[in-house]
Amino acid sequence: MVGRRTSRSPGGVGRFHDLAELDAELIECRACPRLVAWRERVAIEKRAAFADQEYWQRPVPGFGPDDAALLIIGLAPAAHGANRTGRMFTGDRSGDFLFAALHAVGLASQSESISADDGLRLYGTRMTAPVRCPPPQNKPTVAERDRCASWLHAELELLAPTVRSVVTLGSFGWAATLRTFGALGWEVPRPRPKFAHGATTTLTRDDAAIEVFGCYHVSQHNTFTGRLTPQMAQEVLAAAGRHAGLRVAGPE
Repeated sequence: MVGRRTSRSPGGVGRFHDLAELDAELIECRACPRLVAWRERVAIEKRAAFADQEYWQRPVPGFGPDDAALLIIGLAPAAHGANRTGRMFTGDRSGDFLFAALHAVGLASQSESISADDGLRLYGTRMTAPVRCPPPQNKPTVAERDRCASWLHAELELLAPTVRSVVTLGSFGWAATLRTFGALGWEVPRPRPKFAHGATTTLTRDDAAIEVFGCYHVSQHNTFTGRLTPQMAQEVLAAAGRHAGLRVAGPE
């Protein structure tokens, strides 16, 4: 997984030796003025429940081992979740739902993700996002998406040797996954597969293959309305975990 480091691209992202080096540079990024202003604003205009807490208010790195076989790709950090705690899907209702499902199938050490120092561990699994700062209304612009894309590109380049399955949460993560792996030289089926809950597609490069699994996003809109149930999420996570060769429990 160690590669020769090259010069930085205009966006400040090039090739990194490892994920620790990538994450250290990522958290200093200020490339998107609107997102920087928003992440810092919500850290001042805190929710009453978090009034005594200091917000992370920086780009959020991926979370999980650097030799993960299963990758979970979402959309962006939540303004009062990961933007507060500094860890993906930690500190909000969406994270509560996701980590409960991961724990149920044996991919997380505990069912709650409260803070970055709560001792939670992921087993063979890493989670990340195409956009690393919280966008207003959870809607990054196309320019912000494209400007942030090089971070995911660099992360997936480092993870590709061990990843065997990817779970994409929502159509944004699905599209970013196919686009990024395609840019890394992986063959994406044509026509490009459309996102759907339960959809799968296979990416290939040389003699390697990665299976991509679609899952509705764990947003409160989806989980509160029942569009995404715990059973549905567990089924996708269990299938992806098994394909990745991980020891999982839960539905077949």
